[in-house]
Amino acid sequence: MNLYKNIRNDKLAALSFSVILVIVAAGLFAPLFAPHDPNEVQMELRYASPSWGYLLGNDHLGRCILSRLIYGIRPSVLWVFVALVISVVLGGGLGLIAGYFRGKTDAVIMRICDVMLSFPGYVMSLAVIGILGAGLTNILIAFVLMKWAWFARVIRTSVLQYAESDYIKFSKALGFGNFRIIVKQLLPVSLPDIAVTSSSAFGAMILQISGFSFLGLGIEAPHAEWGMMLNEAREVMFTRPELMLAPGLAIVVIVTAVNFLSDGLQVALDPKLIVSKPKLQRQEIPSAIERKGEEVA
Repeated sequence: MNLYKNIRNDKLAALSFSVILVIVAAGLFAPLFAPHDPNEVQMELRYASPSWGYLLGNDHLGRCILSRLIYGIRPSVLWVFVALVISVVLGGGLGLIAGYFRGKTDAVIMRICDVMLSFPGYVMSLAVIGILGAGLTNILIAFVLMKWAWFARVIRTSVLQYAESDYIKFSKALGFGNFRIIVKQLLPVSLPDIAVTSSSAFGAMILQISGFSFLGLGIEAPHAEWGMMLNEAREVMFTRPELMLAPGLAIVVIVTAVNFLSDGLQVALDPKLIVSKPKLQRQEIPSAIERKGEEVA
């Protein structure tokens, strides 16, 4: 409840959250919102201008751009979110184990993370796609293989701050099992770091899958995806630039909303930032008055 109240008080974060909810709802219920079949080819409407029947016009095969934009939410946003959840669960679980048990367990997990993180993300993803082949499923597998190590290291660092706390030692003295301590004691204090890290990674993953699809490595035709729509409109980018505007603007809007929400979550989940923000504002007012007085003098 406090989290919801803090986000609601942050107008930018609340607006970003509303935009994300609308986009996700449109993707989940795409058949209800899309005015036409996204894969219906109508060559007589090839490169047709926007009209009341086709608000965003038609592409090189006469397909409805608006319908393809709505259906493109599923691979561009929803399936990316599924890959993010799997990465968080896998990496977060290993990070909790490494930070709690430490010793050899921590050393083994962290050395594996070091190996995975020693390669640039894009290069490693391209290598995985090259081995498994192009396609949405293989890109999502590449995301999971690359992101889990990053989450494991972040969560492990968070857990180390509390692993030797007095309440953890007290729980061990009472005979609580390791699993119970991890779930009941350590996981709740790690949730803020998990939420902020996940939200910031979400926007980057959306950009990555759009980039791979733009290069022809993503979802296969005739299915709709924002990056592939940009690639298809590239041939007429100078004569019909509006065909690239719709998917490009959709990517910018969702990534910007996710980044603003990530900043809002960081403030909402950190009481120090919430308390210090009004103090900083109160300190800025007298200093501004003093500067004005000096200017007048």
